[in-house]
Amino acid sequence: MAGAKSRKAADMGTSSELVRSALRTLETEAAGLAALSAAINTGLAEVFVTAVEKIRAASGRVIVTGMGKSGHIGRKIAATFASTGTPAYFVHPGEASHGDLGMITRDDVIVALSWSGETGELRDLIEYAKRFRVALIAVTSNAESTLAEAADVLLLLPQATEACPLGLAPTTSTLIQLALGDALAVALFESHGFTAFDFKALHPGGKLGASLTFVRDVMHKMESTPLVRDGSGMNDAIIEMTSKGFGCVGIVDADGTLIGVITDGDLRRHMSDNLMSRSVDDIMSRKPKTVRPDQLAGEALGQMNAFKVNALFVVEANKPVGLVRVHELLRIGVA
Repeated sequence: MAGAKSRKAADMGTSSELVRSALRTLETEAAGLAALSAAINTGLAEVFVTAVEKIRAASGRVIVTGMGKSGHIGRKIAATFASTGTPAYFVHPGEASHGDLGMITRDDVIVALSWSGETGELRDLIEYAKRFRVALIAVTSNAESTLAEAADVLLLLPQATEACPLGLAPTTSTLIQLALGDALAVALFESHGFTAFDFKALHPGGKLGASLTFVRDVMHKMESTPLVRDGSGMNDAIIEMTSKGFGCVGIVDADGTLIGVITDGDLRRHMSDNLMSRSVDDIMSRKPKTVRPDQLAGEALGQMNAFKVNALFVVEANKPVGLVRVHELLRIGVA
């Protein structure tokens, strides 16, 4: 019994140490991000703008490169550029020296990542950029490094303490590189006027692509939409609800404007001996929740969740043009 208590105490002590370690890591990395924000607020701001303008002015692509952990970060930055409307790809500096330099043209812009700025594998790529006058943007923390001195634009990163207890494993430094890459990508995204339409073209697959589908692409068309005129009897409304099978019916006025909705829940709440003799005007919920056909499927799902409904009438100029249910959103993978 005493041994079990001792082991439990030891486990609790170990758990506490692990939690403290995690918090130290996050605090150290947060300090690095704060330093990057401070730098952009001061001296780095003008250079950041220059880098964005240099990339925007290029008629070619953004070539992102880096070695080791900087290379892993570079791959992600290149992917973020490409997915937000700035054509980009990653070139491994080691492979560049063995033929992949041929991927780079005079119209491109190179973004080279190296915390020290002295990565040997970047040497041939730097020389190639100078020889063929390819714009070079350096991302490094060493202003006096080979990479910094060769760059057309120097994005000088603030010095940062690695979260690794030995101060050796790239942790805070790679996070700062990634954050700066995201900042560049988003700034370019916004300056290009990139829209949800553009985003969907580049993200057709998965849940993200599904959420960028438009309501008009998944809604049931007018011929399938349950509708009755105001003043109709509840017997007509129930027949329409049953024949269309959506568990609701929309009420329209003489102009075709949607003025109300009756759901299965409304029927249960008004269940009585005289329900069938009543008018839809007595039962319907006025000012029904609707969506437009040009809204995103993800927005429609958000409204359904917010209003706790399973279906929404789709309207244009307040007149119904269809109906969309949560079932369609689930089928295409939005939810």
